[in-house]
Amino acid sequence: MPRLSGCAFFSDKIMQAKVDLLHTGAEAMFADLGHFSKKAIQIAFLSSIYPSLVLTYAGQTAYLINNVNDFSDGFYKFIPRPVYWPMFVIATLAAIVASQSLISATFSVIKQSVVLDYFPRVKVVHTSHQKEGEVYSPEINYILMVLCVGVILGFGGGKEIGNAFGVVVIMVMLITTIMLTLVMIIIWRTPPVFVGMFFIPFVIMEGSYVSAVFTKIPEGGWLPFAVSMILALIMFVWYYGRQRKIEYEMANKITMERLGQLLAMPEVQRVPGLCFFYSNIQDGLTPILGHYIKNMSSLHTVTIFVTLRYLLVSKVDQRERVLIKRLGPRGVYQCTVQYGYADNLSLKGGDDLVAQVMRCLKRHIAMSTDRRSSVSTEEEIANLEAASLAGVVHVRGKMRFYVGDDAGCFDKVMLRSYEFLHSICRSALPALGMPLQQRVEIGMLYKV
Repeated sequence: MPRLSGCAFFSDKIMQAKVDLLHTGAEAMFADLGHFSKKAIQIAFLSSIYPSLVLTYAGQTAYLINNVNDFSDGFYKFIPRPVYWPMFVIATLAAIVASQSLISATFSVIKQSVVLDYFPRVKVVHTSHQKEGEVYSPEINYILMVLCVGVILGFGGGKEIGNAFGVVVIMVMLITTIMLTLVMIIIWRTPPVFVGMFFIPFVIMEGSYVSAVFTKIPEGGWLPFAVSMILALIMFVWYYGRQRKIEYEMANKITMERLGQLLAMPEVQRVPGLCFFYSNIQDGLTPILGHYIKNMSSLHTVTIFVTLRYLLVSKVDQRERVLIKRLGPRGVYQCTVQYGYADNLSLKGGDDLVAQVMRCLKRHIAMSTDRRSSVSTEEEIANLEAASLAGVVHVRGKMRFYVGDDAGCFDKVMLRSYEFLHSICRSALPALGMPLQQRVEIGMLYKV
């Protein structure tokens, strides 16, 4: 009997596709990782989820054995009439809970993609100071709402939605198996024998399911592939544009020698004030700086090039948050601000980002031993305070690609698509709350 049932299972693709729907929803349990502890999920699965599923399927099986003609809607008919509506309410609530776990998982995946710079920047709100994985994104939430309403209105029935869901689940399982196998080979250096013992059984079973659910593609199963292709295209466009941007900036970055030459030009004046110049380049300075000096013929007496670095921790210790380095020219410094997901970098309030940088800069000047000018410590600190009193300005670059006529069609389409995504996504800077009167944006064309 086991041999016959196995042969029937692997030969009947329609039956396999239907069986695949039995374990859809189990992935919601793993989507909760990062939002709940591993132990909590294990306890919930063993004490509640698994017994409930077994009893439910056993009850449906017993009912269908005696009522063969009710196979199309046996899920509803096997429930005793007195408890039908209470069960209906519980099932609805369970569906809400399951959908919430998938929504939370979407937030986590998008957040990780944004951190890796593979996805356009969206607002991410950390709802917990203890767990880095508990996040919420309002933009993604609204997109999910629109997609959910669109799918329901477009399909109009549960059959197509179920087919789409089944395709998603089994494809995720197959992709997870492949990715875990790569981790075993590349990262863990697992012996090939053990890799094969893991990979072969799972890929045979899941590959059989995948071939079965392909029969459901014309009946709603195409939706996951369409959404995946759109997301993959967005991520590829964003990554391609970011790489071209980084390549241009690294090839045209301003070195300390070049900065000294620019400031030595007779038409360039040092104007009073404190300037925070934001850049994402740590080894060198952004080419927008050269564009700024050439066109404005000036630079503030104290200019601090600020790079914001996100760390995967809740809060960064105050002693490690601001890293200061003196650059070659007088009054020019480089500052790296490190922050965690629960840190507040607002420019509002008594101890704002400016105050923290100023405090660390004064301490760095007082303790510094790498003095490169004849200016004394007291005089340098006095110049810093005078520049702060003269006014603070925050400068950030805003680039656009200039695609020449000799560029290929692929470059034109990809870079223009990247510019569109860049124009509608959030700023690379966090919500610092810069006063409008202190904010300056310098535009520059990157010729590629």
